[in-house]
Amino acid sequence: METSSRTSEQPVTPQRRGRMPWWALVAGGLALLVALFVVAGRFSLLPGLGGLFGEDTRDRSGPALLKSIQDMHRYEGAVGNFQVVVDLEKDAAFLPDAIRGTRTLYVGAGAVSGYVELGGLGEKSVTVNDDRTEASIRLPHATLGPAALDPDRSYAVSKQRGLLDRLGDFFSDNPAGEQAVQRLAVQHITEAARDSGLAARAEQNTTAMLEGLLRSLGFRKVSVSYG
Repeated sequence: METSSRTSEQPVTPQRRGRMPWWALVAGGLALLVALFVVAGRFSLLPGLGGLFGEDTRDRSGPALLKSIQDMHRYEGAVGNFQVVVDLEKDAAFLPDAIRGTRTLYVGAGAVSGYVELGGLGEKSVTVNDDRTEASIRLPHATLGPAALDPDRSYAVSKQRGLLDRLGDFFSDNPAGEQAVQRLAVQHITEAARDSGLAARAEQNTTAMLEGLLRSLGFRKVSVSYG
């Protein structure tokens, strides 16, 4: 009598690998989705996302502290108001503008003052005759002050940036900074003020002011010179 023994065979399955829990997958997917929305809103890839990721600006600055007071011994005889359009373009050597490069069109408006320094006048700078009817004053030539940009009238018309520059602005503390175009605007306004005759106008107005002041004090002849 033959007996046959049957061995129960079970399929050999590969060892079960470790898998991430379902909640980790869901959290990772949500984080990726939020990151994509933020990038799309930052670069205006999808319309209507600007309000979703809008910023609430609050001024938490402390009070301004007075550091010092400087007495001014000058007469501001004239002020010139200037406006310049700055077109600044920066290109990469071997990359197209769509990848790397910036171009900013900026309107800079500012003022430059022309003044005559009066603090250094000595006894020899002012002479008066015996009967106090004639006075002669010698002053230094007028000086131009630094150009001051007006933030209310200065603005960027357009900004064109390559893909790498946009990514750099995304991770920058000062995205799309305008310091370069502002410096150029100040430089051009300063050069224009030198060629505008502003210093000569400041001397003319200073002369008219001193003549009117001294004549009101009884002087019949007033002479003002510069140099």
